Amino acid sequence: MKYDLEHEDLISIIKNTDEHDLGDLCHDIREFLIQKISRTGGHLASNLGVVELTIAMHKAYDSPNDKLIYDVGHQTYVHKIITGRAGEFDTLRKFKGLSGFPKSYESVHDAYDTGHSSTSLGAAAGYAVARDLRGEDNNVVALIGDGAMTGGLVYEALNNIGSSRLNIKIILNDNGMSIAHNVGAMSKHLQRLRSSSNYINAKKSIRTSLDNVPLIGKSISKGISRTKSRIKLSVLDQQGIIFEELGIKYIGPVDGYDIPKLLGAFRAANAVDGPTLVHVITKKGQGYSWSEKYPRKFHGVGPFNISNGNLLSSDCVPKPVSFSEVFGNKLLDLARQDDRIVAITAAMGTATGLGPFYEAFPDRFFDVGIAEQHAVLFAAGLAKAGMIPVAPIYSSFLQRAYDQLIEDVCIQNQHVIFGVDRAGLVGADGETHHGAFDLSYLSSIPNMTVLAPADGMQLEEMLDYAINEMNSPVAIRYPRGSSKFKHLKLRPFAGKNIGLSKGSDVTILAVGSMLDTALEAARALMAEGYSVGVTSIGVVAPFEEALTEINTELVVTIEDNMKRGGFGENFAAAAITCGHSYGVINIAIPDEFVGHGSIEQLRDECGMMPDDIVKGAIEYFERKA
Repeated sequence: MKYDLEHEDLISIIKNTDEHDLGDLCHDIREFLIQKISRTGGHLASNLGVVELTIAMHKAYDSPNDKLIYDVGHQTYVHKIITGRAGEFDTLRKFKGLSGFPKSYESVHDAYDTGHSSTSLGAAAGYAVARDLRGEDNNVVALIGDGAMTGGLVYEALNNIGSSRLNIKIILNDNGMSIAHNVGAMSKHLQRLRSSSNYINAKKSIRTSLDNVPLIGKSISKGISRTKSRIKLSVLDQQGIIFEELGIKYIGPVDGYDIPKLLGAFRAANAVDGPTLVHVITKKGQGYSWSEKYPRKFHGVGPFNISNGNLLSSDCVPKPVSFSEVFGNKLLDLARQDDRIVAITAAMGTATGLGPFYEAFPDRFFDVGIAEQHAVLFAAGLAKAGMIPVAPIYSSFLQRAYDQLIEDVCIQNQHVIFGVDRAGLVGADGETHHGAFDLSYLSSIPNMTVLAPADGMQLEEMLDYAINEMNSPVAIRYPRGSSKFKHLKLRPFAGKNIGLSKGSDVTILAVGSMLDTALEAARALMAEGYSVGVTSIGVVAPFEEALTEINTELVVTIEDNMKRGGFGENFAAAAITCGHSYGVINIAIPDEFVGHGSIEQLRDECGMMPDDIVKGAIEYFERKA
């Protein structure tokens, strides 16, 4: 490599290098990304696609004085390298290491923490208004793309930005997952013309001159504007028009790998005193043949073999079947039996296991984009019309649609089934992606049944039960990863919790997949001489008061949800209400935001391991002695 990315001042290098001579730096950053992410895993394809674009942004703008906001936040790796964090990439997404998303605690160059999609423009609007109120003149720049333009929050923000004439520079990274290309020679000609800062200044000058002509000047100016609008509507693709009609100047499309052209577009945008959007065309996975060929695979990838693109884990160990795959395969089986069943995804079809469903029933599969609110509302409409909508959505994303869950699904008692995927601690993506709240926010809604399978077989049974035995809202929450149950086969699910054993000293109530942890703890406690019973909690809501009828001295609840509002807290409250005097220990995610790392590391940090149950129980009895 020509550059020492871990030690050199890359911002100074970018500022002081001619715009035509930055190719070596682009090459080195790409090679660095491929080498590092092949060992750590991470969001590779998205970042390979924005190398030149990110370098151009740092040349055109002065971070941290100018605020650079990244959306979706996983496009920020190149920015992290440029701003002095290349030396930390061996710890990327690891416990206590470098985050895969912008984090203001890491660097002053990370202007805004973006984990979920489509938030940058609203945040940029806030930055711009604060700047203007203080009389400052720094730039506010939002890089948005990689599917983020499909989120409804974007259009709420665009409406506000355009109507308020906020001076924000929006850079649309169009890598084929968002808005399509403009077409046609006239369209390209007009876009080249409109990208020129000279043209923008000349247009202002002509309009001012015409307005000053006595009697007829303003009429001529208005006539020219009407004619220009008709020409635009007839020759320009809608992607530019929609922004112009919202009051946002549109520039582009621009080649995302031509730094001089990118800088020219940014200069043109900066010449506009108001909101401007620069449309940049990029390719996801640019510069590495395997990620170019399989951009979805390398969107979020584990450690891999650079030479053949294969995941390292697949070289030696068969990958266990995940809960997501179990859900998708069972849904497909049920859909073959009932043509009312339809599947909905919010841009996560493959990740939530719906790939086979789409292949078999493309006309009954609906990808609504990164639009969870619409996904839930759409599902409610389908249910009202007599269909059986099933929507697997990540736990941390489903919370974006809380109002629709209440207003459109539960108040109307609609038969909608939600697969609450990635429930609990998810690992490397950290606090923005943990499913730490779903038991709390779902259990609090009347009419909502919340189920939590212990393993893949029980997930299949619960999905069948939700579709064929129920006629009201159901949320089935399950974690990331393997669906195999280590210890025993549970009896068939029939809508009730399952008692596995009874004890006289301790009862452990284990929610969903935490049953493995509970059984391991039970064995350890029995080895210490305690009599321990275990119950598998598959039905979290509505809460069964009969669960409180326990004859042991201590009850331990364990769940992969926040303590506040979770199963354990609800159980303790019900036990007090029913007049029970046994002790209750609640093992759960602490009431704080948990960072990134492996799931085992995070559970250990949160006090959710078998040893924590054992320690808590023994200390309880020692205090009572």
